[in-house]
Amino acid sequence: MIDFSAPFDVLVVGGGNAGLCAAIMARRGGARVLVLESATKDFRGGNSRHTRDIRYMHKAATKFVTGPYEEEEFWQDLRQVTGGQTNERLARLTIQGSEELGDWMPANGVRWQKPLRGTLHLTRSNLFMLGGGKAMINAYYETASRLGVEMAYESEVGELTIGDGEFHSATVSRNGVAQEIRAKAIVVAAGGFEANIPWLKEYWGDAADNFIIRGTKHNQGRMLKELLKHGAKPVGDQRGCHAVALDARAPKFDGGIVTRLDSPPFGIVVNKDVKRFYDEGEDFWPKRYAIWGGLIARQPDQIAYSIVDAKALPHFMPSVFPPLEARSIEELAVALGLDPARLAATVNEFNNAVRPGAFDPGNLDDCRTEGIEPPKSHWARPIDTPPYYGYPLRPGITFTYLGVTVNEQARVIMRDERPAKNIFAAGEMMAGNILGKGYLAGFGLTIGSVFGRIAGREAARHVGT
Repeated sequence: MIDFSAPFDVLVVGGGNAGLCAAIMARRGGARVLVLESATKDFRGGNSRHTRDIRYMHKAATKFVTGPYEEEEFWQDLRQVTGGQTNERLARLTIQGSEELGDWMPANGVRWQKPLRGTLHLTRSNLFMLGGGKAMINAYYETASRLGVEMAYESEVGELTIGDGEFHSATVSRNGVAQEIRAKAIVVAAGGFEANIPWLKEYWGDAADNFIIRGTKHNQGRMLKELLKHGAKPVGDQRGCHAVALDARAPKFDGGIVTRLDSPPFGIVVNKDVKRFYDEGEDFWPKRYAIWGGLIARQPDQIAYSIVDAKALPHFMPSVFPPLEARSIEELAVALGLDPARLAATVNEFNNAVRPGAFDPGNLDDCRTEGIEPPKSHWARPIDTPPYYGYPLRPGITFTYLGVTVNEQARVIMRDERPAKNIFAAGEMMAGNILGKGYLAGFGLTIGSVFGRIAGREAARHVGT
């Protein structure tokens, strides 16, 4: 039984990757640590349990990655996808800190595996967890428990007592009963607000009703609102989010990575009016896949359709849902609920615009279109080999970018620019410092891991002073 009456040294709100990294580090620093997880034990871990890989800096190939991925390349990749909308100081701190994760994570129970076929050109830059995020989360919980971290499930924090930038206590609902928990420091790692549809609608309007939430239903943004209410300095675009093309047949919540569709680079994408609306082959999928959620969100009824033919199938990871299949483009249109004549005309126009080249799914090849808008810059091949396949697409929201400002110690910055005395943040709560827009595959886990470790270490240091 947990004794809630005596103050804890460090209270961690949120039991996902960032929170657990913080808890492990704080406990190793000598602190008495309590983790509050709003989900049940079976669904613990938030969005982290849906992950499968992490981007990290390294100087050489190993049996799990095919080559080096050093700081400057990592930084340039991030700078490209964010368009420079990032705090370079914190971004480079994240990149540099990621170098330790290849060893630190296995030391805390995580096991690596070799990349799978079709894993988005990530064989050099990313490590893949054996068993995915669920296994990673279970390993961290086992390590934390062994170290003596105390944990409470189905424990939702409703309010924080904060005065003059100093945390005093949290009001927690457990088994329908509210109780006050005190601590000398707090690490808030409770995720974004992507599961709070009314909040999303404040920025997106009724379109948010058509969004699918890839992860947990528990990321309601309560802790973000509490911190902002108590004077934390906000950071990040209110409409900003990591959003991908998701199979429209996915459940509203918790569909995870298996509902994502990686097919757009190898065919065309049309909206409900059967019009292409973006260059499907603009760049490598790991650098550009995260733009597709936002693109689809801006289409009529927030729906789109990925159209490919038989020769495209070996080149992408399919959704957990089978594609709709037909022997002709017109039949496929009927199956997708699209106008058959329009889809046939769109495919014919695209096919006629394709210029011959040497197809290479692993590189920026010279297969492109001419005389068509939007163009397709790479991997453009005629859609002419039956059977034909189609997937309906919706915006799949992973996490939101609005968060709280932090410094290099993961300490929350207040509106008056002073660091909070004992309030730290990690993970999605502060990702907007680094991700002004865009996304790199596996980078959310990197931010959570690096800043979770920093937050836990610094919280323990604060308690010890």
